[in-house]
Amino acid sequence: MTAEEPYLVQPATGVYAYVQPDGGWCLNNAGFVTDGGRTLLIDTAATQRRALALREAVVGAGVPLPRTVVNTHHHGDHTYGNAVFAPEALILAHDNARTEQIAAGHQLELIWPATDFGSVEITAPDLTYSDRMTLHLGGTEVRVIHPGVAHTTGDSIVFLPRQGIVFTGDLVFAEGTPFLAMGSLAGSLRALELLRSLDAETVVPGHGPLTDPSAYEATERYLRYVAELAREGRAKGLSPLEAARQADLGEFAAWRESERLVANLHRAYAELAGEPEGAPLNILAVLQDMTVMNGGTPILCHA
Repeated sequence: MTAEEPYLVQPATGVYAYVQPDGGWCLNNAGFVTDGGRTLLIDTAATQRRALALREAVVGAGVPLPRTVVNTHHHGDHTYGNAVFAPEALILAHDNARTEQIAAGHQLELIWPATDFGSVEITAPDLTYSDRMTLHLGGTEVRVIHPGVAHTTGDSIVFLPRQGIVFTGDLVFAEGTPFLAMGSLAGSLRALELLRSLDAETVVPGHGPLTDPSAYEATERYLRYVAELAREGRAKGLSPLEAARQADLGEFAAWRESERLVANLHRAYAELAGEPEGAPLNILAVLQDMTVMNGGTPILCHA
């Protein structure tokens, strides 16, 4: 196995995290929970090839293919592989995640036309919920919780209380930069408080290696840094791009996808202007500014 190949981590009996290094654009994590007779899958993958590899990892673990798939949010790197598991598996997500997925359609192909996504059939959730729901796989309780608007308007946390394990979706990017363009800065801070309250010992982030609750502190420091940068930049009459180009990232400079700073400032500026949390931004303008922050080179999907 090379460092770039996906790998399985088993933090508890019947619980697996599927990690795709290095966790950059389009390289999300997934996971599955099983009682030996039934399996629940958490997220899929960005391409048909990667979703099929995830399927083989489930089979290779010696457990049944999933009867349920939980999507932690609508983004294509977490949902494009749904069709590989449906219709045998029921797809579950938050109400807004279904709406957003249908609206987004083949958005990733538009952003990254050179990427080989394979034959992707947009497969929206069959079952949605509004606040929280609980599933049971034998003796394993699986709580699916909506934290409010955070990374997107339709995020889900998947929490296993007995095992002390939480799958955060993209509320946490371990060793990577948060991305708020389709969510909320204030809501992301609230979501971190919710995650803390669960008191899980093992944190499976949406991207990056498995971690622990210290990831919440690092994420919060970054979010508060963005909030202060936005307040200062807006007071000086700077655009989000101007504020981002003048910023000193300090401890966050080593995180993947530092160009996301300007996207996060667009969101922070919108909230300072009184826009509702999760209100749509001009995504084309955000992508253009991230390209500038990336040295003029378009951001790449690594899938």
